[in-house]
Amino acid sequence: MCATFKVPYDYGNPTVGQFSLKLVKHPAAKPEKRIGSMLVNPGGPGFGGTFLAEDPISYFGGDLVDSFDIIGWDPRGTGKSTPAVDCIDNYDTYFTTDPSPQNAAEKKELIDASRLFSEECEKKSGDILPYVSTNNTVRDMDAIRAALGEDKITYFGFSYGSELGATWLTMFPGTVRAAVLDGATDPEADYIQSGLDQAKGFEKQFSMFLKQCSKDVKCAFHNKGNAEGAYDKLIEDLDARPLVVNEKRAPVNQAVALTAVSQAMYSATIWDELEQALADAQKGDGAGLLSLNDDYYQRKGDGTYGNELEAFNAILCLDDPGPLTVEETDSYTPQFEAVAPRLAHGFTSGYGCVFWKAKPDRRIAITGKGAGPVIVIGTTGDAATPLESSRRMTSALEDGRLIVVTANRHTGYGENDCVTTAVNKYLLTASVTFAEKLC
Repeated sequence: MCATFKVPYDYGNPTVGQFSLKLVKHPAAKPEKRIGSMLVNPGGPGFGGTFLAEDPISYFGGDLVDSFDIIGWDPRGTGKSTPAVDCIDNYDTYFTTDPSPQNAAEKKELIDASRLFSEECEKKSGDILPYVSTNNTVRDMDAIRAALGEDKITYFGFSYGSELGATWLTMFPGTVRAAVLDGATDPEADYIQSGLDQAKGFEKQFSMFLKQCSKDVKCAFHNKGNAEGAYDKLIEDLDARPLVVNEKRAPVNQAVALTAVSQAMYSATIWDELEQALADAQKGDGAGLLSLNDDYYQRKGDGTYGNELEAFNAILCLDDPGPLTVEETDSYTPQFEAVAPRLAHGFTSGYGCVFWKAKPDRRIAITGKGAGPVIVIGTTGDAATPLESSRRMTSALEDGRLIVVTANRHTGYGENDCVTTAVNKYLLTASVTFAEKLC
């Protein structure tokens, strides 16, 4: 069941304009067992969430699909909700700039790419950029709840969806029946600390990847037991001599390679692909690395992109813009290099919010006070939302309960029967008996 739902740009001044949100509802498969509605969000920020409700059995399993109306929506500014944030068409122009400039000209190119991206966003979407913050999306969630005619609803959020959910249960605790925050971020970390936490997490997983590859003679990037040294040489070679895959595409340089590595660190299921891509790049073929880079940016087969990254930047720059000058941004580079010697430049290669014009709408402090017990899931090998971040989210909540999942992937629900059974039981009963559970 599809619908559109109108919400004001500004809840304090509803006359400014309206977003038309796309919603998809999957009714409870067994109406006699129906508990209520469950809102779901896949993260980002910037990703639409309707796909979760279009095929809920693939993400949540039969017990939840039987008992809940699964409600997925594309948050304001994202997906097929309108108007959506729209900035650029060719990502290569903006996100393949040399991330380790060695002279004034390369530095200027890096700065100009960030400035031009912000200018294009302002030109094409300036009217809505002040209104796509997490705080406003949470207000939309409560409006959706009211429109559904429910006093309380259930929520399941992944990755950034944990931030969204934590903000919702803090702003509207009386409307919370139950909530699961999978792959939770540290709610008290600012722009820089969040970046450092992620850089450290990705570096940890990549070090594990290289170590395993060095030990496994079947690894395509084995390099006689020295995958680490081979990668270090390759990344320098790509800086000096980028690989041309297609004359219509940007060459495979350090920026592309670092993005490819980051994409693979989201799940160990992608490590084989990265092994082969790195081995091919050693031989002068960058197609594998470019493919992983394109997966990260959600590039489609016809060469077009969605608006996920554009919406991501718009939401991030409202929630917490971070450093406001190029010089201040650069001052943190040594910290990133300290926690992520190999991957630091993937986190310090842009000035995403420095040139942003929309005034910040910072997320409120997270407490979850009055919302009741909330399950947080943290995964031991999660690069994007490291386990320690999920622990901090659990501690910030008035009644957070943590499930620790042992796996090398981003988010943990569905990894094994232990976590799936515990989460489903909580969502079905709205009660939980453990403070922390190992899965």
